[in-house]
Amino acid sequence: MSEKIQELQTQEQWLEAFPIMNQLRTDLTHETYFELLKEMQKDGYTLIGLYINGKLVSLAGLSWRVNFYNKRHIFIYDLITDEAHRSFGYGEMLLTFIHNWAKENGAEYVTLESGLQRVNAHRFYEEKLDYDKWCYSFRKSL
Repeated sequence: MSEKIQELQTQEQWLEAFPIMNQLRTDLTHETYFELLKEMQKDGYTLIGLYINGKLVSLAGLSWRVNFYNKRHIFIYDLITDEAHRSFGYGEMLLTFIHNWAKENGAEYVTLESGLQRVNAHRFYEEKLDYDKWCYSFRKSL
C-alpha cells in the first residue's frame, strides 16, 4: 500500500475532493464549494488529502489560528474519510500527520468542532486520539 499526504492546490484536486467533502457538508453544491473555498483560502484555509494507492480517501480542511485560550494552534474545520474507505484507519493516519506537522511548526494545540449528533466521531477523538472535550460551541442564525 502506498500512502501520500499532501496539500490540495489545484482546481483538479479540489474537484476530486468535492464528492468526499460533500459527504460531510451535504448542503454544498459545486458552485458554493468553489466560491467558499476561494474565500476561505484568503483567510488561510488549506485542504490536506490522504491518498492511498493514488486515490484520494480522506480530507482535512484546516488553518492556523491564534487566540488567548488556544494560543497558536491548528483549527480543523472539516475532517472526512470517503464512506467507501472508512474503518481502515485513514482518518487517524491523517490526524496523526496533522498533529506531528502542527507540533513541528509551533502549534500548542490542534482543535476541532464536531456536531452533537456525531457520537461515534466523538468517541474516535476522545478514546483513540486523546482529545479533550472541553467546551461547547454556540451559534445564532441571522
